[in-house]
Amino acid sequence: MCEHHHHEHPKKNDKSQLIKIILALVLFTGAIATPVSGIAKVIIFFTAYIIAGGDVVVKAVKNIFKGEIFDENFLMVIATVGAFAIQEYPEAVMVMILYQIGEFLQEKAVEKSRKSISQLMDIRPDYANIEIDGKLTKVSPLEIKKGDIITVKTGEKIPLDGTVIEGQASVDTSALTGESVPRELKTGDNAISGCINTNGLLKIKVEKEFGESTVSKILELVEHAGSKKAKAENFITKFARYYTPAVVAGAFILAIVPPVILHAGFSIWLQRALTFLVISCPCALIISVPLGFFAGIGGASKEGILIKGACYIEALSNPDSVVFDKTGTLTKGTFKVTEIHPFGITEQELLKMCAQAENYSSHPIAVSLKDAYSKEIAPASVKNVEEIAGNGVKANVEGDEILAGNIHLMEMFNVDFQKIDSAGTIVYAAKNRKFAGYIVISDEPKEDAKPAINNLKTLANQTVMLTGDSQKTAQYIAQELGLNKFYAELLPSQKVEKLEELIANKEKNKSVIFAGDGINDAPVLTRADVGIAMGGLGSDAAIEAADAVIMDDKPSKIVKAILIARKTMSIVKQNIVFALGIKALFLILGAFGIVTMWGAVFADTGVALLAVLNSLRALKA
Repeated sequence: MCEHHHHEHPKKNDKSQLIKIILALVLFTGAIATPVSGIAKVIIFFTAYIIAGGDVVVKAVKNIFKGEIFDENFLMVIATVGAFAIQEYPEAVMVMILYQIGEFLQEKAVEKSRKSISQLMDIRPDYANIEIDGKLTKVSPLEIKKGDIITVKTGEKIPLDGTVIEGQASVDTSALTGESVPRELKTGDNAISGCINTNGLLKIKVEKEFGESTVSKILELVEHAGSKKAKAENFITKFARYYTPAVVAGAFILAIVPPVILHAGFSIWLQRALTFLVISCPCALIISVPLGFFAGIGGASKEGILIKGACYIEALSNPDSVVFDKTGTLTKGTFKVTEIHPFGITEQELLKMCAQAENYSSHPIAVSLKDAYSKEIAPASVKNVEEIAGNGVKANVEGDEILAGNIHLMEMFNVDFQKIDSAGTIVYAAKNRKFAGYIVISDEPKEDAKPAINNLKTLANQTVMLTGDSQKTAQYIAQELGLNKFYAELLPSQKVEKLEELIANKEKNKSVIFAGDGINDAPVLTRADVGIAMGGLGSDAAIEAADAVIMDDKPSKIVKAILIARKTMSIVKQNIVFALGIKALFLILGAFGIVTMWGAVFADTGVALLAVLNSLRALKA
């Protein structure tokens, strides 16, 4: 299960931060280079210390009152105040200066990560054009209501979801899908908010207010993407809980025990203890691990894959089973007439009578028949239309009774027909209760479905399809695409049961991923370890229910999502091993006096910076 948290890296004013560092460096250099001595020298060092480390001291004190004692600020303050106590003023000041330089560089690196994400998700519309008193006026998208007509000119973002009622244009969907190929929009097409009109003029009837639009939901998703914590981040939180008090105790022992046992100088061992504290700051882990996940989410977004949290990156990286819905996920979800088999009439006559009978229906099968016929149908030629739920249609066409539907419709009207077994939807037809033939309508696999399944077989233990379609159709698609398993004729509740079986039988520490195309798959999407909604463009239910959203409908993007997740997890693990390994080495060197406090700060800052830079590699998917 994902855990919610809010990791904040406070944004600082770059200019004031730089001025502070420069001023502290000038005072530090002046105190060392000038012949000033005594109390005056101490005052200059102390002033430089306050300029460079004043905010660290304030944060440490505030956190103590909040009960958060053992953080990096506390360690820095204890170490530097101790250095002042043993009159190691230059070391105390330089610790704070180097710390601030490191923080400045880390902030720049984090900013780069944020900018990469904000640029690729720069889809928030600034305004919408609406006609008021015969003139186009720019208004806030929040003011637009459902049913309003908006105008989108060349170069402008489509501000809200709607239907094109006038005009034709190419739109750039790359910010949403990661695809550089423009999409053509014409009258009657759905227009998705967040896309950019690259040419032409569009008039759009608004179907959703801004709060419900695609762009609004995506912005909300990205904004909260960092709020779900992965196991690796939980490990860092728990680790810090025990680690920091342990190193403080270790530093205390290092300062007290050796001088007592070895009768050595107290100041030498106190300095080593303070160095030990500086080295122990867990900055690299605290910053780089969440940043690694954040960068991974950004890298995926760049490819049109929106992942709702770090925990889902972790689950995506190690799949046991990748499970698919069929229609609209592995197949195009657009039905086409693939075979026409007439009995006693011509193919064109069979197609015409079925298209006429289905003329008033908006069912996908009816639409495919009318598309295949492609000629104008005179409304007057079709009378007494009776839709028989779940079976088909009965109509009077040019004086003849026409039946068009499934096997049950033929049986209902006692038509003597020939039963057909085919990998597709069969539309049986009868004219005046006499069998006239059948038409096969098929849903084609997506072009990249087969290569995606082949690649997924190398990344997961098995690929599975769950569908409500017939056994014959499911078997055909499964064989065509090379799926390991399929389950057909399932109701939505049965899909959930099959998925739960797969989850119960999965390998330990592995996940079950389910990919579906939206509202009908919501129960299964929410039950899977990672639910992936395909075709997030315009699919509200998909964005709401899923843990990840593929903004176009390509199954190959699931492969990309898994590869990005694996790269991100690899980077996160590298950072953990690298940071802990270097820390352990320098803690030992510091305890034996081999590394000075200056070296300790360089080590701490250097490790943090290298880990941050390594994390940013996840931005490049």
